[in-house]
Formats: sequence, C-alpha cells, structure tokens
Amino acid sequence: MHSSSGNMESNTIDAKAQSMGYVVLLAITTAISGFLFGFDTAVINGVLLLLRRQFTLSNLQTEVAASSLLLGCLLGAAGASMIGDRYGRRKSLILSAVLFALSSLGAAAASTIAFFSIARLIGGLAIGLASVLTPVYIAEISPSKNRGTLVSMNQLAIVIGILAAYLVNWQLSKMGEASWRWMLAVAAIPAVAFFAGLFAIPESPRWLISRGRYGEGQRILARIFGAKAAEEQVRSVQKAAAGEEGSWHEVFSPAMRKRLGVGMALALFSQVTGINTVLYYGSIIISEHFPGQSTGMALASNVIIGAVNLIFTIVAMVFLDRWGRRAILMTASGGMGLALTLLVIGLHVHNAPAGLVLGSILLYVAFFALGMGPGPWLIISEIFPTKVRGRAASIATSTLWTGTLVVTFTFLTLVNLLNLWGTFAIYGALSFVCFFYVWKAVPETKGRTLEQIQEAWGK
Repeated sequence: MHSSSGNMESNTIDAKAQSMGYVVLLAITTAISGFLFGFDTAVINGVLLLLRRQFTLSNLQTEVAASSLLLGCLLGAAGASMIGDRYGRRKSLILSAVLFALSSLGAAAASTIAFFSIARLIGGLAIGLASVLTPVYIAEISPSKNRGTLVSMNQLAIVIGILAAYLVNWQLSKMGEASWRWMLAVAAIPAVAFFAGLFAIPESPRWLISRGRYGEGQRILARIFGAKAAEEQVRSVQKAAAGEEGSWHEVFSPAMRKRLGVGMALALFSQVTGINTVLYYGSIIISEHFPGQSTGMALASNVIIGAVNLIFTIVAMVFLDRWGRRAILMTASGGMGLALTLLVIGLHVHNAPAGLVLGSILLYVAFFALGMGPGPWLIISEIFPTKVRGRAASIATSTLWTGTLVVTFTFLTLVNLLNLWGTFAIYGALSFVCFFYVWKAVPETKGRTLEQIQEAWGK
C-alpha cells in the first residue's frame, strides 16, 4: 500500500515536471520574439555609424533612419490588441515572424535611405505586435505561481538580443564599410527559427475558450495543468472572459484616469530619461565626440554597455519582488540622475578622464536596467482591472513607443543645439523628476493580489 501511494506521488511529481517543462518550452519559443525585438532595435547602433558614411547622411537623415523602426513599433503596438483578439495570439505572432524576416533582408539590401527606412518600418510593425502579444501569450499559458518569472523571460530575451546585436556589430565591422548589410541580414536567422517554432506551439487556450472553442482550449489546459484541473480552469477562464467586456469609455472613465495616468507616465519616463540615446547612438557618440576612437573601439564599448544591461536586468528579475516596485523605481531613477550628473561634469570639464565618462554611462545603464527597464512593464500589468487591462496596456505601450520615437528623432538635433553635455543634462533633470513622481504618485503593489491592488486604487 505504501509502495503504491509512493508510486502515485512520484507519478504526480513527474507529471507536474513534464507539464512545467512544456510551459517553459512554449515560453522560450515565443520569447524568441523578444530576442528579435532587442536585436533589431540595437543593431542600428553599429549600422548607423557605417550607413552615415556610405550615404553621407545629414543629422536629420540619420535621425529618420534610426526612427523609422520606432514609428513602426508605435503603429504595431497600437494595432496589436485588435489583431491578436481577432486572429489569435499564435497567428498574429506568425505574422510578426514574417515581418521580422522581410525587414532584416530588405534593410540589408537597401540601395537608398528611403528604401532602408521603409524596410526598418516593417520591422517596427513586427516589434510592436510582438511587444504586446508575447507577454500576453506567455501569461495566458502559465500557471499563476510561475507567471511572473515566465513573463520576465521575454524581458531577459530582449536584453540578450541587445547584447547579441552589439557583439555581431563588433565582429562584422572587421569586414569593412559594407559590413552594415551583414549586421542587418543576420537577424533573418532567428526570425526563421521563430517562424518555424510557432508552428509547433498551440494557440492560447484562454483565447480559444473566449471564442467558444472549449474542447481545443481544454485539451491544451490539460497538457499544462493535468486533466483533473483542466475543467476547473475552463470554468475560471469562462468566468474571467465574461467580465472582460470593458469599453474604451471605461478605460477613460474617472475611476481609471489616475491609474491610466500612472501607467502612461512611467512608460514615458522610461524613455524620455534618454536610455535609447546610448543604446541607438552609442557608436556615434563615442567615435564622433571622443577623438582617436576607432570604429572597432566604439563597437567594443557597446558590448560592455550591453553586458552591464544584461547583468542588471537579471538582478532586477531576482529582487523586484523582494524590494518592492516603488523602492526599485526610486533607486533606479535617482541613480540615473546622479550618473548623468557625473556624465555632464565629465563631458563639460576640459581633459576629464575618459574613465569618468565611460563609468558614468555604465552606471546610468545599470540603474536603468535595475528598475526603469522592467519596472514600468510590471506595474502596467498590475494596476488595471481585468476587463480593461488589454486596452489600457495598449495605450501605455503606445505611449512608451511615442517617447522612444521622440527621443531618437531629436537626439542629434539637440546635440547640435545644446552640445552633448547639455542634452544629457536634460535627461538627467527628467530622471530626478521621475524620482519625485514615483515618490508622490505611485503606490506600492508588492505582495498584493490583483484584487487588493484594485481595492486600494478605488479609494
């Protein structure tokens, strides 16, 4: 008898391990889109340096080349919720995989800056779609106790993609002035892998059930949770879906305005504090504003920046639930402000040591990755009621891409008007404004259920 119960217990553990392994496999497959997101946004850092020379681009043309992808991101994010709800998560992600591949090969083959910008805009549409739908898909196939960790795999994949882009840029730059084409074309390889992987994963069971396809949804849930729990999960999903008929009117209702304001403000602050000037224009900053730096040295410096970004993203994943959202956001924004103050001093003072400048940039990136990178996404996913969460998150995501687009499109113009130190002084001041905003306006959500968060916001 004892042996029989022991075998049953062992079989239950094995089944849970197998189902968890299956969920992790699904999350890793869809998180390839995060890798492509990171790679495609960051590869421009090395590409611009060579593109600028080959096509003799003005500052405005350089800003257009860098920003075209981001305009696509904004448009893709704005339409993602509608496309994902109508056609399903999986089909929509397959579309994004096709767009990723077309964009990388099209931009690599570009003979004019206009063609290049259009190809990059198509890649932006792919990123916009994936940036909304990948976290949604992972959340919808994950057990609740593992959801945070599994969803954060997408953020980790983005940062790994950024570092991979910097490494590829650095290595391929040795091929000469036309190496920018290969930097872009390389992204077609993970795009094809993403496309193939999506045919091996199921549609979101939650989306299937919400469309009345209960049998299909239940079979997938049984694979994840076990047959016994699947029926209960179907009922839970039906109940939740029934309460998710929130309208746009509800999104903008007086009860939602405060939290919508917080979500949009945090999304905006994560960008207008200037992080993408380093991620996108780092090579130009180093090669054009620090005499004697070669192309290879500028691209190698980016690898160090990407490594710091990755390390502190992992630190954030470990400590975000322990330290709390407010504490980590205030630490990050205050630290970014201090780091940029050091950078401004280093850029403004004649013959300041190069170590001070690079050190302050690395400190700035570290603080961003610690809090302002993952923090706003997490809070946006927590503060809205279920019935309006998708629409409200779409607004916040579109706000984030708008901020990215504005900063990227104005950076070189601002440098021309205010010098490099003056431009970073603005970003530093906005970092301190963000610190005070979080202190005054953002409530703590750590350790609370989603229902408790809604109750607290209702006051």
